[in-house]
Amino acid sequence: MTLISEFRDFLKEYKVIGLAVAFIIGAASTTLIQSLVNNIIMPLITPFIPKGEWQKATFNLGPAVIGWGAFLGALINFIIIAFVVFLIAKYLFKEEKVTKK
Repeated sequence: MTLISEFRDFLKEYKVIGLAVAFIIGAASTTLIQSLVNNIIMPLITPFIPKGEWQKATFNLGPAVIGWGAFLGALINFIIIAFVVFLIAKYLFKEEKVTKK
């Protein structure tokens, strides 16, 4: 076995190409999801935040300043990404179960 054929077998066995494609698509979707949160979801929440600047919203706790606005945006991004991954996994596992029967 040559080194190139061993490398090709490694790529196939561990599905490295599929993982790379998923990583690239995931990285590209980050911008889309951030735009969804920043431009659609957060403007709906903005009227409930003093001064309407949700990203700069803070809470003073003595000498500590907690930036909860930026955290809220990151949390919403995470929830949306996790939900999309859940839906994709659910669909793929459903397809896998159908093909096994």
